[in-house]
Amino acid sequence: MTRTAAAPRQQPRRLFRDRREAGRVLAELLSSYRAKPDVIVLGLARGGVPVAFEVAAALRAPLDAFIVRKLGLPDREEFAIGAVAAGGRIVLNDDVVRGLRVSPDQIRAVVERETRELERRETAYRGAKPPADVAGKTVILVDDGLATGASMRAAVIALRESEPAEIVVAVPAAPESTTRELASLADDVVCASMPTPFLAVGESYWDFSQTTDEEVRTLLATPTTRAEVAVEESPPDIIARVAVDCPGGVPPESVLDELIGDARIVLIGESSHGTHEFYEARAEITKWLIEHRGFTAVSAEADWPDAYRVNRWVHGLGRDHTADEALAGFERFPSWMWRNTVVRDFVTWMRHHNDSLADDDPTDRVGFYGLDLYSMHRSMQEVVGYLDTVDSVAAQRARARYSCFDRASDEDGQAYGYAAAFGAGPSCEREAVSQLAEIHRNELAYLSRDGIVAEDELFCAKQNAQTVRNAELYYRTMFRGRVTSWNVRDGHMAQTLDSLLDHLDAQRSTRARGPARIVVWAHNSHVGDARATEVGADGQLTLGQLVRQRHGDACRLIGFSTHSGTVTAADSWGGDAHRKVVRPALPGSIEEVFHDSGRQSFIVRSGDEQAAETLETVRLARAIGVIYLPATERQSHYYHVRPADQYDAMIHIDRTHALRPLEPTSLWIQGQTPETYPSGL
Repeated sequence: MTRTAAAPRQQPRRLFRDRREAGRVLAELLSSYRAKPDVIVLGLARGGVPVAFEVAAALRAPLDAFIVRKLGLPDREEFAIGAVAAGGRIVLNDDVVRGLRVSPDQIRAVVERETRELERRETAYRGAKPPADVAGKTVILVDDGLATGASMRAAVIALRESEPAEIVVAVPAAPESTTRELASLADDVVCASMPTPFLAVGESYWDFSQTTDEEVRTLLATPTTRAEVAVEESPPDIIARVAVDCPGGVPPESVLDELIGDARIVLIGESSHGTHEFYEARAEITKWLIEHRGFTAVSAEADWPDAYRVNRWVHGLGRDHTADEALAGFERFPSWMWRNTVVRDFVTWMRHHNDSLADDDPTDRVGFYGLDLYSMHRSMQEVVGYLDTVDSVAAQRARARYSCFDRASDEDGQAYGYAAAFGAGPSCEREAVSQLAEIHRNELAYLSRDGIVAEDELFCAKQNAQTVRNAELYYRTMFRGRVTSWNVRDGHMAQTLDSLLDHLDAQRSTRARGPARIVVWAHNSHVGDARATEVGADGQLTLGQLVRQRHGDACRLIGFSTHSGTVTAADSWGGDAHRKVVRPALPGSIEEVFHDSGRQSFIVRSGDEQAAETLETVRLARAIGVIYLPATERQSHYYHVRPADQYDAMIHIDRTHALRPLEPTSLWIQGQTPETYPSGL
């Protein structure tokens, strides 16, 4: 069996600071072996020993080195033709030997040379001390990574002759093909990451400097077993000590005041798109920011035209009479993201807040805006609708341009993207760009009416035209790779946010008011800084990263997490909303650390020196979007992150509940049968 995070990648990533950190991450994946008798950890010398030391210390198991020497082709040592292990066991890659026509004499010379070095290292590391007895024991064989796996194969084959009860191969990084090959030799293979394509082991490390003989000797001489290792404060204990209680997920005002400071952009995340507590806490924090810090806009991971309908309502404009009517535009899957009881109550509060303000300065009123780009056809309709009110001839030109999309895809943006990407239909890129350029070119003429309402409606039309242009690019790139289309989407979000800031700043400057301040609501996977996650080195960008790069200290990133409970999610894209059971967080995850702290609802700051080591360690983190697949949770919903660099703060609510849609179906009300049915335990 092979356990891994294996998701397709576009390029290798630097995930671990050094071998010691890689060992701590690996130890979390091996936690089921902790404190078990008859477990021994062997590190492949030299580079595997620092990794193995951290594993052995975490498991409270004895540590020893297992020495294997790669057999490199003479004069071209980067080509491994095999390996020689302690005890003289030789493993050759027959395909390479035949393909490179390596002669028996060449093999003999290489084996003799590497055997001498192996014996030298045996003496240097261990002296007169005999190798560890592995007979009848569970051996965890650790290296700093695998490429071809020749050394590890030799080690496994050699160890089998000593008759261990079980051999577990554990490495921080390896190509998937190598782990699958080893799975046929070892009893288990545990791999923390599988970069694709896999270029070299060192590509997964920031510091991959060579391990010295002296370092190996020192680590082997350092005790790792329970009786000999001093008990240090555990990560959960540290969190329990430094965390600040947040009833309902809302930090105390003093903590919020210190955290936010003078920031003008606050991004608040969620680790699922269907958790009631995340939405409710985010809404309460936002109310505080509006009332006490002068924030005047909420910009959400929602489609621009649907969110702008809500914006009109909270300003007392438009045709809608209630919050439910204003939210009716959110028809696209997943409608529950915005058509839910928490958002309804929050936008109702926004309307009451705006109604309570004096009429002399409308820039103090709070708005609700969208950041996303899935509304390609809806945005086209909005552009044409606006032009019908200011320039009927321009509206006809817009209809003609946008008719290109109707011929290609009707209402299905993905179908348009497929047709355009593979030549099965027209590309409408030129039409989308031309329409956007025309609106910008004529914007002064369209501002024939004075006032903020006219300015806002023109801005809305420009954003809809921009959305059409970027959505066209997004759908056209969907079939080139996930990272490319993801970056188009988050790039659009960042562009929309900056445009909104500029628009609100311009309105406020004419009335001698300070700069606009905006709250962003989006998923953790957008809010967090991609550079602190394993997907960042794939070339994937996030809104949080782009905002940090553009605005520096003027922004704050806040993430949410939970351990267990229920969530509103679908089984597949476009599916019905279910009230699903959220499985307890996996071992090795930041959610597990937070849960084990024993605290129910709290905030931890990334800048807290006492929590630094805990939050700076690479750990798994869970991300549930609008689809939740418990059966493949590790592969579908977890990725490696460094929380201290991903966010400025994290709020954890240990047990959470499903977000309630405005129109819950009988399927949602019934909920999901617990996996422990009928016992319910």
